[in-house]
Amino acid sequence: MTLRSSLPRATYRLQFHKEFTFDDAVAIVPYLADLGISHVYASPILTARAGSMHGYDGVDPTAINPELGGEAGFRRLCAALAARGLGVIVDIVPNHMAVGGADNRWWLDVLEKGRDSAFADWFDIDFDGPEPELQGKVLAPFLGSTYAEALADGSLRLIWDEDLKKLAFAYGPHRFPLRPEDYAEVGGSDPAAADLNAWNDPDRLHALLERQNFRLALWSVAGDIINWRRFFDISELAGLRMENPATFDAVHAVIFGLYAEGLIDGVRVDHVDGLSDPAAYCRTLRSRLNGLAGDRPASAADGPAYIVVEKILAAGEPLPEDWGVEGTSGYDFMNQVSALQHDPDGAAPLTALWTEISGRAAEFEAEETAARVEILTGGFDGQLTAAARALRQLAAARTETRDLTTAAFRRALIRWITHLRVYRSYATGHADSPAPGEAVDRALDLARAEAPAETAAVDFIAGLLNGAHGEADAAADTVRRLNQLTAPVTAKAVEDTAFYRYGRLLSRNDVGFEPARLSMTPEEFIQSGVDRAADWPHAMLATATHDHKRGEDVRARLAVLSEAPDAWATAVRSWFAMNAGVRPAGLAPDDEYQLYQTLVGAWPTGLPADDAAGLGAFAGRIEAWREKSLREAKLRSSWARPDADYEAASRDFIRALLDPRRSAAFLADLTAFVARIAPAGAINGVVQAAIRCLWPGVPDLYQGAELEDLSLVDPDNRRPVDYERVARLLADEATDAPGAMKLRTVARLLSARAADPELFARGSLEPVAVEGERAAHLLAFRRSFAGRGFTAAVPLRIANALENGAAPGRAWWGDTRYSVNGRSVLAADSLIGQSIAFHRFPGNAGNEGAA
Repeated sequence: MTLRSSLPRATYRLQFHKEFTFDDAVAIVPYLADLGISHVYASPILTARAGSMHGYDGVDPTAINPELGGEAGFRRLCAALAARGLGVIVDIVPNHMAVGGADNRWWLDVLEKGRDSAFADWFDIDFDGPEPELQGKVLAPFLGSTYAEALADGSLRLIWDEDLKKLAFAYGPHRFPLRPEDYAEVGGSDPAAADLNAWNDPDRLHALLERQNFRLALWSVAGDIINWRRFFDISELAGLRMENPATFDAVHAVIFGLYAEGLIDGVRVDHVDGLSDPAAYCRTLRSRLNGLAGDRPASAADGPAYIVVEKILAAGEPLPEDWGVEGTSGYDFMNQVSALQHDPDGAAPLTALWTEISGRAAEFEAEETAARVEILTGGFDGQLTAAARALRQLAAARTETRDLTTAAFRRALIRWITHLRVYRSYATGHADSPAPGEAVDRALDLARAEAPAETAAVDFIAGLLNGAHGEADAAADTVRRLNQLTAPVTAKAVEDTAFYRYGRLLSRNDVGFEPARLSMTPEEFIQSGVDRAADWPHAMLATATHDHKRGEDVRARLAVLSEAPDAWATAVRSWFAMNAGVRPAGLAPDDEYQLYQTLVGAWPTGLPADDAAGLGAFAGRIEAWREKSLREAKLRSSWARPDADYEAASRDFIRALLDPRRSAAFLADLTAFVARIAPAGAINGVVQAAIRCLWPGVPDLYQGAELEDLSLVDPDNRRPVDYERVARLLADEATDAPGAMKLRTVARLLSARAADPELFARGSLEPVAVEGERAAHLLAFRRSFAGRGFTAAVPLRIANALENGAAPGRAWWGDTRYSVNGRSVLAADSLIGQSIAFHRFPGNAGNEGAA
């Protein structure tokens, strides 16, 4: 009889790379078991580009990454986990793989053979697009200079590649194989020994290149003319066609084998919205995994495979219930619990402060709208035009719409996508297609209202999405184009642009968040939990991820500013004045304001204002964040066109601010301010972790974030974790090291989950009424199943009640009370000296505080 379930009780995310391998994970299995998780949640394990620090740039899904330890190493990890009763969930990447370079044999085969390659329809390539020079070819936009310059300066050459055992055009690390038809002429009877010098004459090389199945181009032209789908706008990541059964089988073969052997218990699907038909993909994945369940050994975990999807849900957007998955990977919960900890009264003064300092829009809506237009007509202009042409072809086949032009459709698409507030529709263009949904329809209505002249074109798009234009393959293909355009545009415009421009309060700018909404009421939060228990009881609950822009305790600390907006405004204004002498000319005030928030939020606990070495290390982290934030915002620098002078000035400013010889007064004032808000932030961090462990769903712990998580955006959030130290802290009940209370809380609540997994997996959630003068500062709820359960209570927004960093006392709580099994409990009795009250029932209904 099996001792464990494939349904996780709690997961622990590990980021594998060459510096943290499967064998390194074996060493921490005892700690993970002691912490109370049920499953390791592994970053992608299949072969990625050499040196990859994350695994999302896969080059060979048919093998486990040798840099991580290969198949043998993974089996050792699985065996070590199984010996402690733990399982594995694996992150899979079906949407894309890395291209360019010389390490993706599928891609290289397509470059070599064009549409005759066995892999040609595995990628989403349009061999018959409108560009004459790309007919039958693949655009290869990997040149760092113009094509003419690469020919002239010799950086592009024909070589014999010993690793590939092929003749190939070489450009830096990139290889572009010669087509088979040219071997006899170029290589003779022994290509490996052929004298290629004559072929590398620029004119002759150009003539030979013109005959190939690819067309080399400068990297920057990709957005305009690329004829294959990329992951977002990254030319080193090519989209895969999971709707092709052969592609699906090849990409999933290893994962299916691991599941059939009982080595893994489920998967997390990366970027599900990038697929042509997420619903069909998820159902197929579920069906295939269900079909393998009978092959699993008796020792394998019980239950069906666990499947969650990386899906960012917009405000009010539900996850479709017919996909056959357990839910999302947890960004929605991360957004909700963060909003709960922000004070709604802070919205107006923080908005006013932001506009006063920055001169930018007061509302996030304006930033998102502008960013959508920029991204759509910039890096995605080629896709936009291709979608408009596809619409035009459909319309031309009907007498009533034949007068609609490509230009009209292009304008209509821009209007519609500008107003769209979800990633995509799930319409397919087929007879059984789901409706596009309220958010899509609302954006179409706004497009009509904004530009009446485009109404006919917008109506045609609406009709297509609602199935009014037939069952033809062309209609379905056009719907696919639309969906695979809106999803990456949304991601790049919102998360990777507008989030870096809008700085009202950075704790509300993270993956899956709603920056326009500062806070959520306790009643709304409880209702979200009630709905989750009913609809998605096994979805993941995340508060930190490999993709977060700020660590969970950075957000928890910055949330305190919503409770003290006046004190924050006073501090910020004084810092602007104080730092005039070190501020470089031309530094934008909005960049400076976001820098101050970042310094306050990420300031390492215990770092003194005069510790030059510690400040220098912190400055390095802040500089990395600053470079990424500037380039993502695309206002004064960008990844495509970095402004070296502005970035250098920003770095110099950071170094000056964090140099105790130059900014002693500022550092003293900054550290004093951090000291005032950090205790409330730490309490927020504990409360956030506690709710995650008690809420309906599967709590996911990101590596190291069980302690204080003051990380910034990647790569900062992927720094090594000192597991020897973390294990010592877990074993030391008396330590008051930063994050220790949070660690103890997590371990104790995960122990409670382990003691009654059915309660947490199937139990209902109900609100518990709170009464008294501080009722607005207490969240209480009850979970129950089959006559047993618990009541929990946690403090909310108590920064202004702290005295000398200590939690509020009995006098502050006063008569605030809540009910436990019909018995009235004073908050002052249950929360003094701890951050969560936890009462079990039946049995001892007294206080059993977790921290």
